[in-house]
Amino acid sequence: MTKTTLAVTQMACTDDLAANVDRAESLVREAAGLGANIILLQELFEGPYFCKKQKFEYFSLAHEARLDDPLLARFSGLAKELGVVLPVSFFERAGKAFYNSMAMMDADGKTLGLYRKTHIPQGPGYEEKYYFNPGDTGFKVWETAFGKVGVGICWDQWYPETARSMALMDADVLMFPTAIGSEPTMPDWDSMPHWRRTQQGHAAANILPVCASNRIGTETDEDVTMTFYGSSFITDPMGELLADADRTTQGVFTAEVDFDEIRNFRTGWGFYRDRRPKHYHTLLTLDGHTPAD
Repeated sequence: MTKTTLAVTQMACTDDLAANVDRAESLVREAAGLGANIILLQELFEGPYFCKKQKFEYFSLAHEARLDDPLLARFSGLAKELGVVLPVSFFERAGKAFYNSMAMMDADGKTLGLYRKTHIPQGPGYEEKYYFNPGDTGFKVWETAFGKVGVGICWDQWYPETARSMALMDADVLMFPTAIGSEPTMPDWDSMPHWRRTQQGHAAANILPVCASNRIGTETDEDVTMTFYGSSFITDPMGELLADADRTTQGVFTAEVDFDEIRNFRTGWGFYRDRRPKHYHTLLTLDGHTPAD
């Protein structure tokens, strides 16, 4: 059976956007040099996490999802040069709408499509509803040169519905580019263990490997300072950690999986055979009773 090497990355971001993109490319090249086939960069890696504050001038950072966009064209070319699959996170402008988006680059450099973040958080330090419209693409799984890849973005990773939806769409692996760290109003709270366990649970419940790439470093915007805790990881299909980054070190972390073997195991376990979708109508409500619009 053919094995696939997955890679996650993590890095700090500064106000020097060009340097951030160069750093991201360097990590992709490092991962490819280690034999990685599918490489995950972190959420919005082009710059600092600008959602710490509500500032209208940050809307100027958005890109149109065009083949000739410099950021997307660069990483499309990189995917083709290295023969790797690259989900590329970026801030998208589409007419009067703005999205937290991801473009899927296949190993031949072709852009397979776009995913727009479904779940948009709002809280101190994470002011995303100011910047992003709720995604309108629905969940996506792409057939790539190295397997069927499903990608959610950051806050999506807390929802079992995200993972199960992509699993039902026949994903071989779930990937979550992320920007998460300290809570400005709760400086003593450490969400990292909860964050990891939630996604390890997605892996176990769906019998799929899960990858998460998070940023590192401390970023300050006026009166808001946040420290991002890295801890990027790859799980096996039972939720055990195969690769495990620390909270502060830039780097690339890889793990080898066998999608064919995992598919056979997943089928034999019977999770999907024994599902009863007609009894899950409460999932279509917000209050447990009334169907949501």
